[in-house]
Amino acid sequence: MNFYTRKWVKPEDLNPNGTLFGGTLLRWIDEEAVIYAIVQLGNPKVVTKFISEINFVNSAKQGDILELGIEAINFGTTSLTMRCEVRNKISKKTILSIDKLVFVNLDEDGNPTPHGKDSITYAYMGIEKTGRDD
Repeated sequence: MNFYTRKWVKPEDLNPNGTLFGGTLLRWIDEEAVIYAIVQLGNPKVVTKFISEINFVNSAKQGDILELGIEAINFGTTSLTMRCEVRNKISKKTILSIDKLVFVNLDEDGNPTPHGKDSITYAYMGIEKTGRDD
């Protein structure tokens, strides 16, 4: 799993218990996952279809640095399924895990459309390359 994005937990991200508000973390994950899907499928018209059980494992507190990890696990005809783990950058403790996030590729009219992908690629404005993007 690749951990490309890091987030710093700030005071405005906290709930009344002084820990990271779950809704904020889910917003960060959805944004990271849709960006990953857009890059993989080479199409900015991608939507969240499904998120499986969300497992909050540990809390994060103000000042923590979190890493968001996303991994493609299945390419459907019109969809891309990923899994996600969020961990504390310093302690490496898992904060949250999600087994399945499904995103659907859309056409110009907002209808599901085949993406033609069957493995990880890195697409940029119609140009594709395989391998790691550094």
